[in-house]
Amino acid sequence: MTTSAPAIRAVDAPVRAKASNYPEPFASRMDGRIKQPLGDLFGLRNFGVNLTRLRPGAVSALHHRHTCQDEFIYVLDGEPTLLTDAGETRLEPGMVAGFPANGTAHHLENRTNRDCLILEIGDRSRGDEATYPQDDLMALMDASGTWRFSRKDGTPY
Repeated sequence: MTTSAPAIRAVDAPVRAKASNYPEPFASRMDGRIKQPLGDLFGLRNFGVNLTRLRPGAVSALHHRHTCQDEFIYVLDGEPTLLTDAGETRLEPGMVAGFPANGTAHHLENRTNRDCLILEIGDRSRGDEATYPQDDLMALMDASGTWRFSRKDGTPY
């Protein structure tokens, strides 16, 4: 869906129809994560922008790293915990973090009793792969831009 409006309020953007691209048993671990794709509304193709709300107890993603894609987050509200290979960091509004391709594996957790609101930005590099060090999962972005998931031995889900 794209909009013809030159600008909108981010919180008014439609919520992503599919809560997670992960196959089960991983998709249900994304309960409490609400994404509003902002870049798609304007037809952006080179990078994606999401307004992501994490309800109490929710996670942003499985612990992962990308081979081609850079990612950047900006905390708008709440205090999520950033988990990386180096440990844990409690974030607060106004803090940012970036994850270059082939860098540290990462994800966010909301360990508080109130919502966290995060702006996520990532490029859409074709041929990107994602690895998940804590799960039997790997992902490859195909030529159409669709993620294909398999087990680490290559068996598809």
